[in-house]
Amino acid sequence: MEDPQQRYRANLQGEVDSASLYRTLSQTEKNPELAQVYSRLGAVEEAHAEFWKRKIDAIGQRVPSVRPSFRTRALAWLARRFGPAFVLPSINKLEQMDSGAYDAQPEAVAGGLPAAERSHARIIAALASPSAGAFSGPTIARLEGRHRGLGGNALRAAVLGANDGLCSNLSLVMGVAGADLAPHAILVTGLAGLLAGACSMALGEWLSVSTTRESYQRQIKTEADELEQVPEEEEEELALIYQAKGLPEDQAKALAQRLIANKETALDTLVREELGIDPEELGGSAWAAAGTSFLLFAMGAIFPVAPYFVLAGLPAVIASLAASGLALFAIGAGTSLFTGLGVLFSGLRQILVGFAAAGVTYGIGKLIGVAVTG
Repeated sequence: MEDPQQRYRANLQGEVDSASLYRTLSQTEKNPELAQVYSRLGAVEEAHAEFWKRKIDAIGQRVPSVRPSFRTRALAWLARRFGPAFVLPSINKLEQMDSGAYDAQPEAVAGGLPAAERSHARIIAALASPSAGAFSGPTIARLEGRHRGLGGNALRAAVLGANDGLCSNLSLVMGVAGADLAPHAILVTGLAGLLAGACSMALGEWLSVSTTRESYQRQIKTEADELEQVPEEEEEELALIYQAKGLPEDQAKALAQRLIANKETALDTLVREELGIDPEELGGSAWAAAGTSFLLFAMGAIFPVAPYFVLAGLPAVIASLAASGLALFAIGAGTSLFTGLGVLFSGLRQILVGFAAAGVTYGIGKLIGVAVTG
């Protein structure tokens, strides 16, 4: 038979995590309207936590003292350090995954929890990627600009950028180590791989962001020309956009007319609402994106090669694998912030995948070394 105590405790942990995270978002959010939204979400999650505490007490079990999980503490730290928008895409994904968790639990259904959780998931989805009917007017523009500036998910990009550097350079170093090259040759090869990979990533990111900015600038210029030549059509388009977002027709037309009448803000509003572009960001700085890409790749790539500065032979290989293993586990733990999987599982899986790739290249390097040296 099912043990309700274990399920109740798991539910309590989830509610404590959510309440703690929303309280942190409320405290760090600079927009007072959004801060109030997060505060209300946190209050509901705290009420849900009390619900499960009463259920645990009702079956004669001691109510445990629950603290936020590692994932929640990590997301809260990132929110305090970089702002709520940095972690919102990850929180959104976790909310969507958990939105149906209570549907098959009779106690939760009787308490009205499934509807509340689905409501929370919709609210967070709207904040992470505003959609029709969620908000209107300037609020949507502010949210769209802030979150598009993240490039979808900055946290995920940072973790995966470091992972690219670590896995590629670990495979390279193990490959030349398997070929039994001299220690200084392995060190030079590892450093060359770090620089080549980091420069390649930086150049690719620079080109990507530069191309995006140029495309946005062309679209804004076209929009400015249309606003100058056919303002009536632009007003009609804006009214239709607001209708699609849920405003009644008369209110949508009145709002569009008011916005178009103000020439200073008309273009800004049209660009945000019609094109979905933040004119202040334009996809971000190409140089900043390139520099960040370079550093993230290099941070991951340094772990496999660093031991060769002081060691040689088998000790260097073991130290390289140990340092890389720790970094792989940390990256795996980082991916758990946006996958919802356990930290231990994610970390060990990352080690397994990274070492498997390193094992393949080490074996190939061994074969090549034997073939070349005879």
